[in-house]
Amino acid sequence: MKTHRRFSARTSKVVSQREDPLLVQSVEKAFQVLIAFDGTVHSIGLTQLSAKAGLDKSTAQRFTHTLTRLGYLRKDPNTKRFELTVKTLDLGYRYTRANPLINRALPYLLHISKSTEETVNLTVLDDTDIIFVSRFMSRHVLNNDVVIGTRMPAYCTAPGIAILSRLPSNEARHILKRSNLKAFTPYTTYRMDDLVKKLEISAAQGYATAFDEFYHGDLSIAAAILDQNRWPIGAINIAVSRTRFSPEEAVERFSPLVVAAALSLSQVSNLR
Repeated sequence: MKTHRRFSARTSKVVSQREDPLLVQSVEKAFQVLIAFDGTVHSIGLTQLSAKAGLDKSTAQRFTHTLTRLGYLRKDPNTKRFELTVKTLDLGYRYTRANPLINRALPYLLHISKSTEETVNLTVLDDTDIIFVSRFMSRHVLNNDVVIGTRMPAYCTAPGIAILSRLPSNEARHILKRSNLKAFTPYTTYRMDDLVKKLEISAAQGYATAFDEFYHGDLSIAAAILDQNRWPIGAINIAVSRTRFSPEEAVERFSPLVVAAALSLSQVSNLR
């Protein structure tokens, strides 16, 4: 049997089709092309795109042509560079509209946003990252570049630590070992022993904190949402500025709110 390569633009992992006989290569390659648009550039030329997608140039040309015909890519007639179209938002829109966790969480997020006038987020875990799936920003918003769909490493964010702290310890350690552990600021917790200790503390107190760990001046408090099997499926967090609160003040004022909201959502069945 001929062995085909499976390449992921996110993980660079190669898997043979022999290991996964149901894998449809053409579908995977189409997503490799789309994932190559990683948000760092507005448009990409065919040569650069083929390199980022892990495809040869002729294959990339066929898939960009198909995706252009389907309306997911646009090719500039002058520069010959490709860019995503607004149609690519359709999948994200369908996800947020149909996801029961997001729908159930919205009233809680809105209530916290109105009562505190601070930024409140709902995030979920995806591999070693958290992804923002709902967000209410305050007039004191710290980071305008954080939008729905933004990814951040789980190990240095309050929502990520909150979720990891509610996983079985071996599962949490496995995720940490696969993470690209590094210091984003002088205050980032990134050494394995320190992270394991932080997970234990977060599990015991029922919430997690991250102070200046990913962004300077950002204070974040989060609590995990559990499904009916006590498995963490997301987290609610409040983010405030160090210029307005000390870490102690932020914890005292906001930890009860995120814990209460997460607990209320955890008591609702069928959130997946």
